[in-house]
Amino acid sequence: MGTRKADHWQLRAYLAARVVLQPSMPWILRRRLRQGKEEPERVGEKFGKSSITRPDGQLVWIHAVGLGELLALRPLIRAMHSEDPKLNFLITSTARSSARVIDSNLPPRTIHQFLPLDGPSFVRRFLNHWRPDLSIWSEQDLWPGAIHDADARGTPLAFVNARMSSEAKARRARLKGLYRAIFDRFALISAQDEGSAAAIAALGGTVNAPNCNLKPAAQPLAVDEQALKSFRALLSGRAVWVAASTHADDEDVVLHAQTLLLAKDPTALLILVPRSPDRAADIVAAIEAAGLSYATRSADEFPEADTQVYLADSFGELGIWYRLARSAFVGGSFGGLGGHNPWEAICLGVTVHVGPDTQNFRTDYDTLTGKGLCHRLTPGDAVSNELADAVFNDGDAARIQLAQDAVEEARAALTPLARDLVAMVGSPTRSSPPSNSSTDVSG
Repeated sequence: MGTRKADHWQLRAYLAARVVLQPSMPWILRRRLRQGKEEPERVGEKFGKSSITRPDGQLVWIHAVGLGELLALRPLIRAMHSEDPKLNFLITSTARSSARVIDSNLPPRTIHQFLPLDGPSFVRRFLNHWRPDLSIWSEQDLWPGAIHDADARGTPLAFVNARMSSEAKARRARLKGLYRAIFDRFALISAQDEGSAAAIAALGGTVNAPNCNLKPAAQPLAVDEQALKSFRALLSGRAVWVAASTHADDEDVVLHAQTLLLAKDPTALLILVPRSPDRAADIVAAIEAAGLSYATRSADEFPEADTQVYLADSFGELGIWYRLARSAFVGGSFGGLGGHNPWEAICLGVTVHVGPDTQNFRTDYDTLTGKGLCHRLTPGDAVSNELADAVFNDGDAARIQLAQDAVEEARAALTPLARDLVAMVGSPTRSSPPSNSSTDVSG
């Protein structure tokens, strides 16, 4: 990207503040431990410490905030591995829940660690240990200290699957100088969609690679084959549907829909997979209030013939539940939360139903709706009736093929991006991206 101007005062202020604030970071982390928000056995990783030896050879470090974002990176890692099978990968995240699931979904030659806190000593220890040959940041979780420090060591940097809504851009406008200084350190920036590319450009970034959304290229979620076989035998002949990544407002809708669906098909079973299993007690109360019979996964219970709701309050088993279902409601789409990832269901041929709040995945849901793979529910008093009718009528085999075609198309689009990223490994920092995909799409 050429010679860089002197860093903006906002970045200099951030770097100074992290030095001042570093002594308080262990105290904050201890408080989070007491609140159950951190993994006790892995807390050292937040200080840049690791008990895992760095593998020999070149290592690509990729960061994403949480589980959904990490899972979206798997097809990119596989594509990069296909380009260079000798590469090693380190993926980092910040959310506690990500560690509970990602280990069973890791691609080959890949290690997971938590991202260290953004104090200079913690980041230095992390970088000294892992010595990445390329640092890739994804979506919107950007930590200025870690990015600055990696760049200062000459590590090439890329920003992929970049997501930024117009609302997020407006919130960040006062820190435009900080973001411009951070974006200037990326040799390659690829956005999810045109809206994100425009928002990044408005904050001073140069989107210099074609848009590429990683989530549609998702690999199927890992599954315990023995558990899947047992559940399939147990639920043979039943009409199974899933409500995934749900929150309280979603559960109000799906539990009422299940009551209505049972009037049409008494064999119907709703597998309810909350976004946070820690909410199980509240969800059980809601199920009981709806007058539905239930069993819970955390109690090692299995659905019996008269079970109407199976509360799958566990981590890392969504791959089982989607494979049992013909349709799914994807949560976070009621109550203004912006929705969750639909592609994990789509890549397994499951029809998706969703509420009105999908701004976090606006382009994805527009695409899926246009292909007939997603049904958007109309908010209002009749929404549960609409959902029950839609689930009852699901099962079109043609949709399964359409879903597979959409996912394969997205996976094929990953190859040019993977090739460009592999070419950056070990290259001088701030180099221009390879010429075969350097089209400027920033608008």
